Amino acid sequence: MLVSEMSGITESGLTRTERLGVIMGKRVLVVEDDPQNSYLIGFILERNGYEVVTAADGEEAIAAVEAQLPDLILMDMLLPRMDGYEATRALKASAETRDVPIVALTAYSMKGDRERILESGCDGYISKPIDPETFVSDMERYFEGA
Repeated sequence: MLVSEMSGITESGLTRTERLGVIMGKRVLVVEDDPQNSYLIGFILERNGYEVVTAADGEEAIAAVEAQLPDLILMDMLLPRMDGYEATRALKASAETRDVPIVALTAYSMKGDRERILESGCDGYISKPIDPETFVSDMERYFEGA
């Protein structure tokens, strides 16, 4: 066990209770068509105090955002029916949703993929497979200014 775990201090320097107080009520939409990935990401986020909403494709994502505006969207880019690129462009084109940070969560890692993803309107990029140890802190940096 790490000293920080024994003292209850998290990476941010806050105790676990203080950190949960900061993030309680933050809603994250996880757009992921793979049920195992969706479960794992949702589990990690819920364990860290986030409210999780899920969608399996871009059309479901847009409907979910319209129903309950999230604080952040984790968007897989390769989705059935409407892919993450199209969903991101649609969400960024709407005055009601353009300010919601969208973070690509994808296995695309070839040269130019990151640039293409950011050009589609995503505010950030986290590659899969995720690292459960760093995933929450990787995601949380996109809340700044949100």
